[in-house]
Amino acid sequence: MVKRESTGELIWGVIVETEAYSQIEEACHGYRRRSKSNETLFGSPGRFYVYLTYGIYHCVNLVTGRKDWANGVLLRSLAMPNESERIASGPGLLAKRFGLDRSYDNLEAKEANNLWLTSKPTEFKDNQIVRSTRIGISQAKNLRWRWYLQASRSISKRCKGDACPPISKAWFPIERDRQ
Repeated sequence: MVKRESTGELIWGVIVETEAYSQIEEACHGYRRRSKSNETLFGSPGRFYVYLTYGIYHCVNLVTGRKDWANGVLLRSLAMPNESERIASGPGLLAKRFGLDRSYDNLEAKEANNLWLTSKPTEFKDNQIVRSTRIGISQAKNLRWRWYLQASRSISKRCKGDACPPISKAWFPIERDRQ
């Protein structure tokens, strides 16, 4: 994910943890009904759906699927080069580090809008991606719709028995490619 600041500076990070949501399950904001606050989630794919949780934390989703059907992917964590591994290691921290709030809701993810996603810098093998149940929700907890990059130390919460990897920048593809 990349954001162009008003100064022209680019801040960016590799998405290392996500969760999926769909209107067919109770944890999705579009499950019960379409409303003014969740309208973006029913919109065209490729837009950011930004909402406030607990009245203080913003969370950022990318709308997926198709128009008029609530689907989204919550961006849970990013790994950012040359910054603390925990700076964007959770949905609220990610939004805070990138300065994202409700004013970014319904913004199309594209470079012209100064906030976009770009292709992944390298291929990861399937065994490097951990799939688990979602966290931090009380409904539809049994769905295995959460994924994270096992080699990253920037994950918000690891699965039981998955030890945090030792400190190393070797997995960070951009840094390795520059050497």
